[in-house]
Amino acid sequence: MKVTVDFEECLKDSPRFRAALEEVEGDVTELELKLDKLVKLCIAMIDTGKAFCTANKQFMNGIRDLAQYSCKDALVETSLTKFSDTLQEMINYHNILFDQTQRSIKAQLQTFVKEDIRKFKDAKKQFEKVSEEKENALVKNAQVQRNKQHEVEEATNILTATRKCFRHIALDYVLQINVLQSKRRAEILKSMLSFMYAHLAFFHQGYDLFSELEPYMKDLGAQLDQLAVDAAKEKRDMEQKHSTIQQKDYSSDDTKLEYNVDAANGIVMEGYLFKRASNAFKTWNRRWFSIQNNQLVYQKKFKDNPTVVVEDLRLCTVKHCEDIERRFCFEVVSPTKSCMLQADSEKLRQAWIKAVQTSIATAYREKGDESEKQEKKSSPSTGSLESGSETKEKLLKGESALQRVQCIPGNAACCDCGLADPRWASINLGITLCIECSGIHRSLGVHFSKVRSLTLDSWEPELLKLMCELGNDVINRIYEAKLEKVGVKKPQPGSQRQEKEAYIRAKYVERKFVERQPVSVSLLESGTKVLPQSQEEKRHSGPEKSLLAGEQGAASLKVRSSDSGIQQSADDSREHLVSTISANSLYEPEGDRQESSVFCDSKQSSPGLQLYRAAFEKNLPDMAEALAHGAEVNWVNVEENKATPLIQAVRGGSLVTCEFLLQNGANVNIRDMKGRGPLHHATVLGHTGQVCLFLKRGANQHATDEDGKDPLSIAVEAANADIVTLLRLARMNEEMRESEGLYGQPGDEIYQDIFRDFSQMASNNPEKLNRFQQSDSQKS
Repeated sequence: MKVTVDFEECLKDSPRFRAALEEVEGDVTELELKLDKLVKLCIAMIDTGKAFCTANKQFMNGIRDLAQYSCKDALVETSLTKFSDTLQEMINYHNILFDQTQRSIKAQLQTFVKEDIRKFKDAKKQFEKVSEEKENALVKNAQVQRNKQHEVEEATNILTATRKCFRHIALDYVLQINVLQSKRRAEILKSMLSFMYAHLAFFHQGYDLFSELEPYMKDLGAQLDQLAVDAAKEKRDMEQKHSTIQQKDYSSDDTKLEYNVDAANGIVMEGYLFKRASNAFKTWNRRWFSIQNNQLVYQKKFKDNPTVVVEDLRLCTVKHCEDIERRFCFEVVSPTKSCMLQADSEKLRQAWIKAVQTSIATAYREKGDESEKQEKKSSPSTGSLESGSETKEKLLKGESALQRVQCIPGNAACCDCGLADPRWASINLGITLCIECSGIHRSLGVHFSKVRSLTLDSWEPELLKLMCELGNDVINRIYEAKLEKVGVKKPQPGSQRQEKEAYIRAKYVERKFVERQPVSVSLLESGTKVLPQSQEEKRHSGPEKSLLAGEQGAASLKVRSSDSGIQQSADDSREHLVSTISANSLYEPEGDRQESSVFCDSKQSSPGLQLYRAAFEKNLPDMAEALAHGAEVNWVNVEENKATPLIQAVRGGSLVTCEFLLQNGANVNIRDMKGRGPLHHATVLGHTGQVCLFLKRGANQHATDEDGKDPLSIAVEAANADIVTLLRLARMNEEMRESEGLYGQPGDEIYQDIFRDFSQMASNNPEKLNRFQQSDSQKS
């Protein structure tokens, strides 16, 4: 209840004033108790909520463990991973809600109690003290006798001073009461309104999150319905099969065992046999034998590696053994050893002998046809190859991410094991992967490989273009360049996971198969040198002279290529030298330059420089090669204002090149000597798509260059409305996130929608964003 004390009554110090004070003081005391109780309840709620989030996080980790355990089931693993990621987001939203609650309820109300109510209490103490002094002065003044003039004057002066002091203190006290009464309403409602808006934001975020997940959940529900139908059908089939088998006659104990030379799994025959050991005791052991790949092998347990008894069945023979005490024995004899075996019955012995004999005959027949099969494999079918024009036509159509990426050469099979129809991709490497290899890539860490599904995840246009610029063939030429030289065998789809994991780690983490030695270094080692030119020679030498020197170097390379193993013609080397010389002329700093031979320049063997130049030339394969050679993605060119490859990619004007560098860990906030980062350069050049990309990746909008200009100032001077709009929206969104205003969340949604539209336009219709540059060029 709001109670206001009148100032006039305060000066009168009437009973009404005292009654009003008493009512106000009782109300403030009760208010303090209520607020303390509410703050304690809020603290208990926050602590309980944090405990709930901790338990929820443990539950979510249990779901992730179950997903990893189900790695062989793609549907279960993908679904549980998506669900656990969604639950993790909800836990984050809960934590944000509790933080906002702590700021709005606990902190705000505690501040009100500690500051405003404490001021009221201090003012009350002073008022009570001076009120008591005034009462004492009145009593003393009344008790002074009339004939004592000196005491009368003294009592009168004390009473006058005390009354003045009382009036000042009383007025201050009444002012404090009225301020408190007016402020309490605003403080309580403000804190509660902030608390309710925090709940509103929480439920909006949860709704948006699950709205995105809802189509996948519906699709999964449909799949589960079909799985239930299939499970019921399989159950009926198994029950029928079970009933049929029960009706069979089992009067004979012999196991039904037949051989099949044309078996799909390559196993002609398999079953248990007793094998006599070759030791001195001649013990008999029961083992599981099989005939496969023209070999006789056995194993004790299913997980054991098979032990080969006969390497090649064409070199052995089989015969009955009737001269030993045991029954049903037969012997497999090879040029180096013999193996005594025992079946469980005569029927089984005859079946095994016949199976071995038939396998021997089949092995001879297949050996004769082997050369013909090799010839057929060595002549590729031209009908299966797709021309470059057909591939481009496919990319222009509206296929899915899977169709667009798989039509790139080499992408129809897993990059690491060769399994057909891969459904996963590494977006920073630009390759396609099967589900097992994708799991291994995930274990390497995102700094080596970032895995994404081609069917379950959404794909931005620039990421799709990045995947189409690279591909399995391009990356394998880089990362498997020394595979044959090293003598390592690439794993097959049926290889064990440990073998694949070791190969993938050696390929991408240790980079054992990358060709480390560039051509320029080999030329230095072979002795080719071109001495530096003097200043006079520089003035008289022209491009023809430089090209002639390049041709001589190329010819020298051709002579030495037989020793170094480099298979490159003189023409290719000459083109490489000419392009390198021209590139040097583009990037050399102005002023007093000390030119030397291309091959004597240490920068030629620098992977960082290769990445730097390839970024400007929009050459993603060369950039991938430079990274494989150990290039630092944030390499700084000291001779060119400390520019980075990302800045060069901006200058080159390629959105895909920027995306590739960012996916491989490029820092979007590194600036050159002039204080300009990638966002500055993209703004100066009017590259709207790159500006949008950098803002989404957290570029600093407030960074200023050496002239004291931030990107927004540069865009305003250039009159580029699109970029000005993007920068102002980004700055507005940043301010909304930092403030505790009422309209922060709707602003975020609009911000995301506008940036999504700009990203789509920059990737699919870049010509629409060049209208400002065209108009400027026409004016000039």
